Amino acid sequence: MTEPGSKFQFAIDRGGTFTDIFARCPGGKVRVMKLLSEDLSNYRDAPTEGIRRILQEECGIPIPRDQPVDTSRIDWIRMGTTVATNALLERKGERIALLITKGFKDLLHIGNQSRPKIFDLEIVMPEVLYEEVIEVEERVVLQQTGCQLTKWGGLEVVTGSTGDRVEVWRSVDLVQLEIKLKAVLSRGIRSLAVVLLHSYTWSKHEQQVGELARELGFLHVSLSSEVMPMIRVVPRGYTACADAYLTPCIRKYISGFCGGFQDTLKDVRVLFMQSDGGLTPMDKFNGSRAILSGPAGGVVGYAVTTDGEGGAEPVIGFDMGGTSTDVSRYAGEFEHVFEATTAGITIQAPQLDINTVAAGGGSVLSFRSGLFAVGPESAGADPGPACYRKGGPLTITDANLCLGRLLPDYFPKIFGATEDQPLWKEGALKEFQKITEQVNTFLSSQSQRSEAKGSSQSRMTMEEVALGFIQVANESMCRPIRALTQAKGHDTSRHILACFGGAGGQHACAIARSLGMKTVFIHKYSGILSAYGMALADVVHEAQEPCSAVYEAASYPLLDQRIAALEEQCVSALLAQGFHRSQIRTEAFLHMRYKLTDCALMCSASGHPARQDTDSCHHGDFRTAFSTRYMKEFGFVIPERPIVVDDIRVRGCGKSGIRSEQRMRPSDRAARMETEVKCYFDSGYLDTAVYLLEELSCGHTICGPAIIIDKNSTILIEPDCVAVITQYGDIKITVGSGKVQAVGPELDTVQLSIFSHRFMSIAEQMGRILQRTSISTNIKERLDFSCALFGPEGGLVSNAPHIPVHLGAMQETVQFQISHLGSELKENDVILSNHPSAGGSHLPDLTVITPVFRKGVSRPVFFVASRGHHADIGGITPGSMPPHSKSLQEEGAVFISFKLVKNGIFQEEAVTQALMAPAQIPGSSGTRNLHDNLSDLRAQVAANQKGIQLVNELIDTYGLEVVQAYMAHIQDNAEIAVKEMLREFAQRHRQGDTELEVSAEDFMDDGTPIKLKVKINEAEGSAVFDFTGSGPEVFGNCNAPRAITLSALIYCLRCMVGQDIPLNQGCLTPVKIVLPKGSILDPSAEAAVVGGNVLTSQRVVDVIFKAFGVCAASQGCMNNITFGNERAGYYETVAGGSGAGPGWEGRGGVHTHMTNTRITDPEILEKRYPVILKRFELNPGSGGKGRHCGGDGVIRELLFRERVVLSVLTERRAFRPYGLDGGEPGARGLNLLVREDGRTINLGAKTSVAIRPGDTFQLYTPGGGGWGFPEDVTETPKVLSRSTPQNHKPSAAYVERGSVFEYKQMQESV
Repeated sequence: MTEPGSKFQFAIDRGGTFTDIFARCPGGKVRVMKLLSEDLSNYRDAPTEGIRRILQEECGIPIPRDQPVDTSRIDWIRMGTTVATNALLERKGERIALLITKGFKDLLHIGNQSRPKIFDLEIVMPEVLYEEVIEVEERVVLQQTGCQLTKWGGLEVVTGSTGDRVEVWRSVDLVQLEIKLKAVLSRGIRSLAVVLLHSYTWSKHEQQVGELARELGFLHVSLSSEVMPMIRVVPRGYTACADAYLTPCIRKYISGFCGGFQDTLKDVRVLFMQSDGGLTPMDKFNGSRAILSGPAGGVVGYAVTTDGEGGAEPVIGFDMGGTSTDVSRYAGEFEHVFEATTAGITIQAPQLDINTVAAGGGSVLSFRSGLFAVGPESAGADPGPACYRKGGPLTITDANLCLGRLLPDYFPKIFGATEDQPLWKEGALKEFQKITEQVNTFLSSQSQRSEAKGSSQSRMTMEEVALGFIQVANESMCRPIRALTQAKGHDTSRHILACFGGAGGQHACAIARSLGMKTVFIHKYSGILSAYGMALADVVHEAQEPCSAVYEAASYPLLDQRIAALEEQCVSALLAQGFHRSQIRTEAFLHMRYKLTDCALMCSASGHPARQDTDSCHHGDFRTAFSTRYMKEFGFVIPERPIVVDDIRVRGCGKSGIRSEQRMRPSDRAARMETEVKCYFDSGYLDTAVYLLEELSCGHTICGPAIIIDKNSTILIEPDCVAVITQYGDIKITVGSGKVQAVGPELDTVQLSIFSHRFMSIAEQMGRILQRTSISTNIKERLDFSCALFGPEGGLVSNAPHIPVHLGAMQETVQFQISHLGSELKENDVILSNHPSAGGSHLPDLTVITPVFRKGVSRPVFFVASRGHHADIGGITPGSMPPHSKSLQEEGAVFISFKLVKNGIFQEEAVTQALMAPAQIPGSSGTRNLHDNLSDLRAQVAANQKGIQLVNELIDTYGLEVVQAYMAHIQDNAEIAVKEMLREFAQRHRQGDTELEVSAEDFMDDGTPIKLKVKINEAEGSAVFDFTGSGPEVFGNCNAPRAITLSALIYCLRCMVGQDIPLNQGCLTPVKIVLPKGSILDPSAEAAVVGGNVLTSQRVVDVIFKAFGVCAASQGCMNNITFGNERAGYYETVAGGSGAGPGWEGRGGVHTHMTNTRITDPEILEKRYPVILKRFELNPGSGGKGRHCGGDGVIRELLFRERVVLSVLTERRAFRPYGLDGGEPGARGLNLLVREDGRTINLGAKTSVAIRPGDTFQLYTPGGGGWGFPEDVTETPKVLSRSTPQNHKPSAAYVERGSVFEYKQMQESV
């Protein structure tokens, strides 16, 4: 099967721009070909054309293009394709309808309720895939021990596949459903996605619906219970929709492909690459497993071929093409994720963890507010870079061309309108001259200020600008590579960098050097590695089922039985495909997590055989496998905590890949230099030798600087690097340390951009340590924390992630400690603080601050800090967020300036006493979770230590003077961006020669005014934000500490700037803030503040945006809902409507402004807590009407199964979210309690109430305000519903994906 015989073997990667073909001919000859994927004037289908050409050329027999290709000479065909990915990105899939449990018609529109870009006021979400929704009259619920419902009962009780007992409350009404399905059929929809609650464990209702739909004539029906039977209905629903949307497209493509061959390839083995890196027969290839079909081949390719010392080193895959850059990791086994988001659709399926982190060679270059910016916009394939002769923008490709690193003479002449021209170096140079003038104009404008500081920068040459963009691009790609490796406890520098893709070879040496890597490996087929990887891949069949067992002795027989059954499924499927049993290997996995956590790991027992003492399954010691991996990734284990198995999975592999290439014979001749050119590097132009890879042989050594040209890529060997040709003809580069570029304290705009990345990377790496080593759900899984770097005076330098309510707030905390402690702040001391008067937001947010000292410097040279939300620190209610607190002491433990670590010793006894101190207050309690508090505080200390280490490494490299100078430069840069925004606003609204003044006022529900007057000085680009006239401190908890108002202001300034800028102290430098003492915005030291953090912060934002006329009000509330009893406690915030703007509609069912918290999936909610979610959908018409309508709020309905205490902390129940420019306000919110006896009670905005079993809480969240007079609408306004794209603008930016992207999205969903 694997040896070259008398037939041809083809492996093909059909990409978005090019189709790559690897062919093994009879006798072992290899052919490689690259074709345009779309070239209808010459051929109908690129893979078919490539096969036809190779057969014709190798066999010497004419094969007409318009005739089916003879298959008698073809052994097998393997393919990866972007058909599914492109259909998803471009929304060109099959027309589908969604069938979902009644009450949840908008569930996939709302999703997890977070917005993708926290600073975008126009909330653009990828539209849902379905056109219509049918609500299915059916309901099942999980049986719960302790349920006290009496009037509610099931028709029957059944056992689900997980072992859970399931109550059937309502059977499917098939008669009514048939009527609805026929109506959908009549409108031409032939594909369905069926998503019913809890079908992952009991699928009978979905099966009944599927049978009916198929009988009625639907051509494709995707049942969520079959596509991916995993708990969590939202991602399972997205997955079913993706399958229904994409699989028909794949079927059409496969049918068309087969039609190009005789007998439609009946006797040829055709396999397609799946997202998990395994091949599958074409009749089993489906949409939900096809998203990474092409890139997966590249990962298999470098995993099999990368040659390390002994083959044991871990490898980072670096795939840089023209339109995207992907990074991945391989260390002896493929790294999979089981849930990932592509183009806004979350898909539950095994996928290789391929991270798209940049826009590739087509990344657009720009100069903004003194910073060199690379991407995220991409020139794409059309028009492409400026040098493509189609009027495209300046890109990374152009920079490499202008620096002499790309040679037009060795590129095909396929450019320009006639597609017969060479690369246009002159055009790229002309564009670089323009951007160089922009840079130098900026430098001239800053020269007076810089000279005053003694840090002026001379004019830059065009080459310096181009190289600067390359350096910034490299640094921006290094950040996610560090994140990918360090997230799981790996040392980035201990990896080999495997480089492939057309553009990667120009950047590999520089990126490896920056990451501390010593080796770069470039395969001889690097330009077509995805296709070659498919030739090396195995055929894979997977089987998976859900589970709810605890991993313990009593469950071992069941787990072994289910594993054996799934293994048999996999083996049978592979035997049916023609494999011998000896070729088949199976591997079992358990999806395991500690009880009461959400951090599940898919664990194989490989390397952990079954124990003889019977404390493991017969299939392996999964407990040890889980504990070992948990310790590696998170730095600790929880030995006393039960381990839960969520899923059982078996992966079966049929070994079928070709064997590696033949070894080359060493050459007895020196490498022939093709030519010599001038290339620009840090030290200027250097003579650079050029070699052709096809002329190089095993053992040839090439010293940098040099260029090696392949048919499909150009490889730059930088100075102080040495390339060797391996025995297989691949390139192995040893990366030297290189000459360290001298950087002085004066402003250098290139170094400014690089230091911006370095400072952010410090905060990000601190966050990774905190997430890995913390133990609580809030910090480890919800990622409710921020880490930051501060200057010696306490000014913010960098902050990650960008949680709006934390922005700027920590700066106040650090500056308070500097002022309060002064010389008492010693090395090896760590300070703990949360008091509002010391810069705190609310008490559960504990801030840990560590000074950074340097030898010979008496004062701290920097500070690092981490702020984490602790789930409980005592007070009058569990969770430390009481809705009715009247003083600060009722809200939990208070720390003003507490030495958590003194002389290097963690003060456990003292901090324990402080955390338990609230118990001394009548009606209050000390912390209810001391163990988690202490563990998380230690994790915060560890995160700060990582920050100190990284700061010191930066200082060791550049010197203290330079690092502190660039800290100031970065802050100056943020100041410039804010000043430009203020000037532009003043120019648009100029009022004669006087200062521009704007004002606004809004109200809290108790009538307290929030009043703002803004005076803008256009000449200075400065502003005074005066909140005089705001109401006094309230006898409640809606008082907002000063730090909260600062955070809200920084958030608003960043939104109005409208582009990425460093978020630091500089944002506030042009701004003066006046907060009246004793007001709701600057309350007394003992005022209750928990509501100020989550509610008043939103009103401050509303007032600022109203003053500037930016957009209508969003819901202005976080809708804080808490319930619990002695057995369980739960907290959530709930979405509402966003405000419309001058050019956009508001979005319904989304979090806005100062919060972005994800909501618990309905199936998880009902499994873990004593509630049933009866309804979760949009509230139609609650958004304000206007030329652009506000987004709708939501309706959320909870039925309680036990006695609990319910607390609500909400706003906008009295005053509606305002509209602007004639737009109408959004609907106010409403909190209703429906007692079991039918009585309906309005709970008001803030209360706690005792709930009885059978009571129902109905939450109606506010809508967003409208923009513009409704009568100005010239056409019928679109109703914002499930499938309406909201003024969607096609984005030219690359589409991020992978675990690094998912982590970033989670960080910003708090």
